[in-house]
Amino acid sequence: MLFEEPVLIYGAGREAVSTRAFLKAIQPDLKVFVTVDSGAADLDDTAFMAPEDIRDAIRVHRFGDIIKSPGVSLYKPVFDYARDAGIAITSNLNIWGHFFRDNCTVITITGTKGKSTTATLLHLMLTRSGIDAGLAGNVGVAPLDIADKHAVVILELSSYQTADMNFLPDIAVLTNLYPEHVDWHGSVDRYFRDKLRLIDRDGGFPVALGAGTRGNGLVAKAVRDHRRLLRDLNAEELAAVDAATARSRLKGAHNLDNARLAAQVALAAGATLDGIVQGIKAFRPLPHRLEEHSFGGMLFVDDSIATTPEATKAALAAYPNQRLALIAGGHEREQNYAELAGLLAGYGVTTLACLPVTGTRLATATRAVAPAITVLTPPDLESAMQALHDQREHFDTVILSPAAPSYNQFKNFEERGRRFVDLARTLFGQAWA
Repeated sequence: MLFEEPVLIYGAGREAVSTRAFLKAIQPDLKVFVTVDSGAADLDDTAFMAPEDIRDAIRVHRFGDIIKSPGVSLYKPVFDYARDAGIAITSNLNIWGHFFRDNCTVITITGTKGKSTTATLLHLMLTRSGIDAGLAGNVGVAPLDIADKHAVVILELSSYQTADMNFLPDIAVLTNLYPEHVDWHGSVDRYFRDKLRLIDRDGGFPVALGAGTRGNGLVAKAVRDHRRLLRDLNAEELAAVDAATARSRLKGAHNLDNARLAAQVALAAGATLDGIVQGIKAFRPLPHRLEEHSFGGMLFVDDSIATTPEATKAALAAYPNQRLALIAGGHEREQNYAELAGLLAGYGVTTLACLPVTGTRLATATRAVAPAITVLTPPDLESAMQALHDQREHFDTVILSPAAPSYNQFKNFEERGRRFVDLARTLFGQAWA
């Protein structure tokens, strides 16, 4: 795949930087345009093209391909217009597939939640077993940055990437499936279809399913043939994984499920049981996922990466028998908060701070089903933390687990998490542990 005409990179984030560097390496003289819907478009050695000019550029064929970043919806009307004009839409992932897929064993992992932890665990288990494995996608590096450097490549993929992934893996992994990203996909049904596209493919490659997929008819249909499923852990393997997880930094039942799933895949890829145990032992929590901080005698849990109600439920379940203050709410993605509201009291939540905009719906639902919970509706995170400081005698642990993306008030979940920790430090005192 060498590009015979100029290309347009749509997006200017981490993957776009990777794509531009790769193009520069293989075709130094290739003309490259860049466009963004918002923010800066500062990619090296590119010509900026405003989004409103793309249709005119397509009509006169100023470029022959569009390389789309994951955050840009595949279903934008401009892409239909481009396809009708004979312009291909591709991605960093698919370019990697064209150049490097045949040089390695490929394990792909997706799921609404748990995919990053599962992918990280699998990478540790394989490397601790002496297997040359690399990690790319949403964790690790962008696919094109990993090139063909490893015998095994683990790709952690979002629904944005599985939607148009055009090559087959050697093993595909699905952790679970819940509604999310409706704004990008256009509907819950399309989100499910795009997510399941990872396994609902011809080719007969083996599939591993997490505990959260059990009883899901859509998943069963996508698997097509149950003989594709990897074998379950035997009693010895299960006991070893469970014991190692209990002694590790993996908190909560959901992370035990992640460890079991990773072990199942690792064994299929040639790992040893000792390597699996050592991988679990070496695991460190991912940034902003149940990341614990202590200030002024109180525990603060940064779970800013939790962008679904299911992820928030898992976070709360990891802290049983505690009085919890939960901060939730963020960017609207049309998710249902009724079930989460009904479970809060059972999880030990005494105080709920609901942030705009999804927090409005969560607050209304919680007041209806759990009137004993104190519900606050601050306008922003700073106000929420100040309000919790004023009511700190009512809880022992504060959890930021928003069940929504951050884009309405923060650049990303990392910025939101860092701000939460900074406010905890400032308002509640210096760290004591």
